[in-house]
Amino acid sequence: MTTTREPHGTQPIRLREFRASDTEPAVALWETCGLTRPWNDPRADIARSLGAQPELFLVAEREPAGDARDGAALVGTVMAGFDGHRGWMYYLATAPEVRGAGVGRALVSEVERRLAAIGCPKAQLMVRSENSAAVGFYTALGYETNDVLVLGKRLIDDAK
Repeated sequence: MTTTREPHGTQPIRLREFRASDTEPAVALWETCGLTRPWNDPRADIARSLGAQPELFLVAEREPAGDARDGAALVGTVMAGFDGHRGWMYYLATAPEVRGAGVGRALVSEVERRLAAIGCPKAQLMVRSENSAAVGFYTALGYETNDVLVLGKRLIDDAK
């Protein structure tokens, strides 16, 4: 488990594995961050990830302040997978109120550590070309643009 702090150092952020009860807060976060698309069912993506490599699906949560009893708030996610050749990251999201506090960096670092521990030689991810902030974030973490064309074919229609 990794702990970081918010910009003013007030509430600790804790990383842990995703739980089924995180589904709706995670989907709400992804919608806030613009990661969802109408043709892709995020709940189905969650179920598939939990059925494959749940140890590579992480969340960041903010501990409640002081004596608050309302529970921790989900403020970040990253979903990853390893196919035996490459590791892939998806759904990296941080809540707007914790951006710049190291939450995204901590999530990426922990999932990279977990991928390396299972023998993954290289981590990859896809970023929408118009998302220059994400490109800058990943570049600062040492990720490089690869000269490849990504092709895709839908095998299951989540939009039904």
